[in-house]
Parts: sequence; C-alpha cells; structure tokens
Amino acid sequence: MAKGIQAELKQSKPFSSAGEEASIAILRTGDLLQQQLVELLRPYGLSPTQFNALRILRGAGETGLPCSEIGERMINHDPDITRLLDRLEQRDLVARQRDPKDRRVHIARITKTGLDLLKGLDKPVEEFHRVTTAEIGESNLKSLIRLLDKLRQSLQNSQ
Repeated sequence: MAKGIQAELKQSKPFSSAGEEASIAILRTGDLLQQQLVELLRPYGLSPTQFNALRILRGAGETGLPCSEIGERMINHDPDITRLLDRLEQRDLVARQRDPKDRRVHIARITKTGLDLLKGLDKPVEEFHRVTTAEIGESNLKSLIRLLDKLRQSLQNSQ
C-alpha cells in the first residue's frame, strides 16, 4: 500500500486542508516523474525541456513554428526559448530561419538528426510511461486525467 504524502515527507503536523495536501502531492509526484525522465534522457544528452521542444517541432512538421508558439506549447514554462533552441541548433537537432513574411520572426524546424533522435526515444519513453503508471490502472488514469484537467482549468481561470 502506498504511503501518503504526509508520511513520505515525514511531516508530523497534518495539512491545513485537503487542497494543500493534494497540491503538495501533485508537486511531489511531478518532481519524481521529472527526476526519472531526466535519468531516461541523460544518455541521449537531452533535458526534459529540450525533449519537449523537439517533440513539439516534430508535431509541427515541415512548416515549423516560431519561438513564441513553441513557448506556448511547452509543458513547463521556459522564459528563454531562444537559448534552448540555440543549444538544439548547435547539435544539429533544430534549424532556424527568418520568416519571409516577418523578418523579426524566426521559424524553427526539427532536422533529420532531431527526428532520428526522437525516433530512437519513442519506445523507451512509451515504456517509461507504461511502467510508471502500470499500478494505477486504465480507469483510474482516465479519472486522474479528468481531475487534473479540471484543476488546470481552475488555475487558468484564476489568473
């Protein structure tokens, strides 16, 4: 049986509310997932943020995306998408060029090297997600997704 977040954090005082306990449990769970993803990606020389940017660009196809759009689609907010893309471009995983319609905008596209790298990661990442969520079960995962969708919507509405 899984121990609760209070025991995991060795916290003797109870949380002030179920909302506080849930928020801390979500943050702790996200951190643990992130740590394991870091370990999975390390041999490939990628951070989770770089991996996310490459996946976004793969999804964009040959048309690519401007930096601002990549930033909007990122899982974790990154204030410096330009520097992130600089590092990916140095490794020939991404190519950028000015938008002919607006020369102030740079369009980023994933390269063949980037596509090949992601292709090699597809199975390990799929297995990572399968293994990390296996004990939860499909119907519980669907419920969790719905609840997290509601929470994100509530957070976005309160901004």
